[in-house]
Amino acid sequence: MEPLLTRTLAEIYLQQGHLQEAYKILKALAEKDPFNPEIQERLKEVRERLGDWIPPESERESSPLPDEEKIRILKRWLANIQEQRRK
Repeated sequence: MEPLLTRTLAEIYLQQGHLQEAYKILKALAEKDPFNPEIQERLKEVRERLGDWIPPESERESSPLPDEEKIRILKRWLANIQEQRRK
């Protein structure tokens, strides 16, 4: 069963520090509603927070991430979670 893609779910992922998941949802929502300025702005914000993490579309599903990249992503997630807890 495919998860229901909503802005609320994307926001929950963001609050939990799961930027990658939030990005995927916001991207799907932006593709469905490309003229929604709120979604476009939030997608831009998440893309900036992810920095250089976002791989090309063709590489996302086909090749596993190297261990160093996984560690970098997990450290970024941890930092986001710690930042959220401080707020």
